[in-house]
Amino acid sequence: MPVFPNSMNTTDPLARLNQIEAQRICIIKPSALGDVVQTLPILPVLRQRFPNARISWVVRDSFANLLEGHPCLDEIIPFQRRSSAGQWWQFLKSLNKQKFDLVIDLQGLLRTGIMTAATRAPWRVGIEAAREGSHLTCNLTIPDTGRYVPAWLKYWRVADAFGQGKLKRTTDIYLSEDDQNWAQEKLYCPEYPLPTLAIHAGAQWITKRWPPESFAAVGAKAIRRFRCQVVLVGTSAERELTGHIEKLLQKFVPTGRVINLAGETTLKQLAAVLQQSDFVLTNDSGPMHLAAGLGTPVTGIFTCTSALRSGPPGDRHELVSTNVSCGGSYNKRCPKRGPQNLCCMEELEISRVWQALHRLITREAAERTPKAA
Repeated sequence: MPVFPNSMNTTDPLARLNQIEAQRICIIKPSALGDVVQTLPILPVLRQRFPNARISWVVRDSFANLLEGHPCLDEIIPFQRRSSAGQWWQFLKSLNKQKFDLVIDLQGLLRTGIMTAATRAPWRVGIEAAREGSHLTCNLTIPDTGRYVPAWLKYWRVADAFGQGKLKRTTDIYLSEDDQNWAQEKLYCPEYPLPTLAIHAGAQWITKRWPPESFAAVGAKAIRRFRCQVVLVGTSAERELTGHIEKLLQKFVPTGRVINLAGETTLKQLAAVLQQSDFVLTNDSGPMHLAAGLGTPVTGIFTCTSALRSGPPGDRHELVSTNVSCGGSYNKRCPKRGPQNLCCMEELEISRVWQALHRLITREAAERTPKAA
């Protein structure tokens, strides 16, 4: 039987969470891609803590493919961001009918707060970084999950809250043999093996997008210095961007091998490409977290966001940040006008990003080289 909040006499939220027994659990984390990836490690945690529970996840329909096949997840509940009032009402009614015992809102926005309230679950857990009044729909808040806590750690606090924080943090994405073979065929070089550098130059915010010319310059250096092949990834909307980089690379290094896969992959195929790549050069974006979660070392570029708060954990990555005064301010629009508009893009010089990528490739090569007996 589930243990309900009013049956406990302790006021310590962690102690209370450690005592509950839930049979139907729902994670509410619809977006964005990077946040969904960074939330994945809590699935084995919840399965360990609640071995017999049914675990569901509310996620945006465009990201549902990424969760398919996960053995710790029983149900994917796709959410359409742009839906009619009638569809929205039916969606909320369907959540209510599930009779969840425990709901964890890791998005913390008005929309997800309404979802949480609609479930009427006895346990409704939120985070301190919640906004737009969504915290009012929760009856427990996980400590140390505020705005300035690194995103990956904020989500991992769920493991701490349920007494599983000592478990190994793993990002499990289940790729089919077809997805793996598709990526292998796309990256295969018939002449001789080449190290693969994946480049993702897109981002949702214009203030995150380092110039495509700069990406091309760094990619060209990688081709010349390390004989890399470059694979360009992104959405169909980023095809024009990747096409521009492709033309520049062909101009800078005519003999280099460049593969443009933007708009041609499912999320699982993108994951397979990033997993089979040797290195990734990227803006702060979902593919950055996807690559890092799959174990591929990344060189991440940070302009309007903070590498500490938004970067992937671990010491395998090279994260490069701008030094302008408004760097890491999380402004979707540049606060500067005139000649200073987006000055962070120029301030973050090609040479600094190249040095970071060079360090990463050199270090990885040294670690992969067998040591003499």
